[in-house]
Amino acid sequence: MAEYSVALDDMNFLLFDVFQADKMWQQLPELAESLDKDTAQAILLECAKIAEQEIAPISRQGDEVGVTFNEGSITTPPGFKQAFDTYAEGGWIGLGGDINFGGMGMPKMLTALQEEIVCAADMSFSLYPGLTSGAALSLSTHGSEALKEQFLPRMYAGEWAGTMCLTEAHAGTDLGIIRTKAVANDDGSYRLTGGKIFITGGEQDITENIIHLVLAKLPDAPKGPKGISLFLVPKFNVNDDGSLGERNGVSCGSIEHKMGIHASATCVINFDGAKGYLVGEVNKGLAAMFTMMNYERIGVGIQGLGASVRSYQNALEYAKERLQSRAATGPQSPDKEADSIMVHADVRRMLLTMKAMNEGNRALAMYISQQLDLSKFASGEAQQKGEALAALMTPLAKAFFTDVGLENTIAGQQVLGGHGYVREWGQEQLVRDCRIAQIYEGTNGIQAMDLIGRKLAANRGEYMQLFIADVRAFIAANPQAEMQEFIQPLTAAVDDLQGLTQDILIAAGTDPNQLGSAACDYLHVFGYTAVAFMWARMALAALPESASNDFCKAKVHTARYYFARLLPRRLSLMASARSAAAHLYNLEDELF
Repeated sequence: MAEYSVALDDMNFLLFDVFQADKMWQQLPELAESLDKDTAQAILLECAKIAEQEIAPISRQGDEVGVTFNEGSITTPPGFKQAFDTYAEGGWIGLGGDINFGGMGMPKMLTALQEEIVCAADMSFSLYPGLTSGAALSLSTHGSEALKEQFLPRMYAGEWAGTMCLTEAHAGTDLGIIRTKAVANDDGSYRLTGGKIFITGGEQDITENIIHLVLAKLPDAPKGPKGISLFLVPKFNVNDDGSLGERNGVSCGSIEHKMGIHASATCVINFDGAKGYLVGEVNKGLAAMFTMMNYERIGVGIQGLGASVRSYQNALEYAKERLQSRAATGPQSPDKEADSIMVHADVRRMLLTMKAMNEGNRALAMYISQQLDLSKFASGEAQQKGEALAALMTPLAKAFFTDVGLENTIAGQQVLGGHGYVREWGQEQLVRDCRIAQIYEGTNGIQAMDLIGRKLAANRGEYMQLFIADVRAFIAANPQAEMQEFIQPLTAAVDDLQGLTQDILIAAGTDPNQLGSAACDYLHVFGYTAVAFMWARMALAALPESASNDFCKAKVHTARYYFARLLPRRLSLMASARSAAAHLYNLEDELF
């Protein structure tokens, strides 16, 4: 596999030329004194070094060796603990964490890039610190001061890891039917009993303690999701002085043997009267856990992007070196026995598609992260708009980035041909690792239903109108002739998105199945349109220097490719989304 190289030039271009993040930070009081352009660039550079030098080199061995299970204990592959310790010592787990408890308080626009860097280096490794950061976010948002003081500093320091324990053998998407029980103790703590499955990092040997966030129900809880509470359950109980006490009633029953992410421990976790502490309010646990889940959903989307980035780099290096046949226009390397496969149209199609989608999705991740930052650090109308747009686009990020990620890891495999199918070149690992990202944290079909149901139909398209207004404002601000090759197709795309939204909402008024029928196609129409918006913004920033700067020249040509070859994908998706739901339901179950 090609050595991983972080796309720092593109990341800096997005932050400071396209989104002008440094100017935004100066307008937000909580960031103005702690963050500027130089600091952000230094953070990304250091993160790139640790990813390239410490994490990426252990990825192949991690996949080959995997985690091992022995009587409740798990051993991670060679090098993982050392790399995790190095990563933790650098403060990376707490990069976006609460500054009052040892975090660095950096904005999502930086931590999203950090996540991409680490996910591209190795997806399995990224899950250990990623789940810890997510658990810390929920605890920081909903936990008592006492819990935060006791647990957050050690989690940000990487001494203790975090997990999220939701799924049970009979309860995946429908968490309202979980059976894990919590009973109050006299000292204000709780006793938890039950079992959870698919718990990432539920047991491992890289940290001295593991802090589980567990969904459970009290004996008198209402039925369904309104009766779920959230509890913090440590692997080892913690004494008043912060030292570790006796082992809690938490054990690992087994691990899953998976298609990919072999170096990530996916566990069955049993709670046998384990001591836990309430996080947030009784029967409000699902809302508290969704703080973490929404963070993780965007993070999982970025996993898809990271795998896709690595696939592109691998395929590009191979394509430039692999000699096969001659160009249609005649030999391009007459001194060699054949031309590189870069001369072939189909190879260039796959590479350009990967490049255009990677850079477009990275930009879209920045746009979504910007909304999250405004929702956290801004006030008034800007805060409200950021919150609404972040809610709208969270399911888009998770589903679209991971769908495209799998498509692009497979495209990279196709570029390598037979070498992409065998383990020796590492490309097939990317396909296997990336596949899970479409499944966990809510399958992509569930994300599509969340988008079209909760984020669209529930408010009659109000959130979507905020996005459409952003696109139209950009279009109105850029009437210059040199931008029209991008503005005109973007205008058509946003018009189509608005029309499709209205048509689906009207159709759903007479057929309840219409939303579900259209959901996945609608999400992808939204995705391709949103990426078109990003490419128009990137083209605007790159055009002035495109004649003399190779980076900007490549940006403009890639933008042209996106608008000519990829944005038209939305047209067939729109036709499918508009088709009647009856096509799905007319066939009786027995006839399948």
